[in-house]
Amino acid sequence: QPQLVESGGGLVQPGGSLRLSCAASGFDMNYYAISWFRQVPGKEREAVACIDSSGVGSNYEGSVYGRFTVSRDGAKNEAYLQMNSLEFDDTAVYYCAAGLSAVVGGATQCYGETYWGKGTLVNVSS
Repeated sequence: QPQLVESGGGLVQPGGSLRLSCAASGFDMNYYAISWFRQVPGKEREAVACIDSSGVGSNYEGSVYGRFTVSRDGAKNEAYLQMNSLEFDDTAVYYCAAGLSAVVGGATQCYGETYWGKGTLVNVSS
């Protein structure tokens, strides 16, 4: 059964760093783009970053650009989200998802997410 499991969340002070992992089982992640989303209770889920199946193309939401880095390891069937310079507003449950990607106007766009993880909580607090 296809499954994604996130890990690496936790409590961190502003300015700190966390690395989230997304481990796939039951399917080959190498054929899918991987997206990271986050959601705060009472708010819409928002896309944070995505990386295409080759690992070459990526895209970031504006507020995390330059602070977050998405990557993947095909041999391990895993993807990662390195989060630096964390801010209070980064507090959320973070989800990874596997789907499709396309290049639109020269930019990688991810869409059509098929498999989702259950999320990991990131709490940025002093």
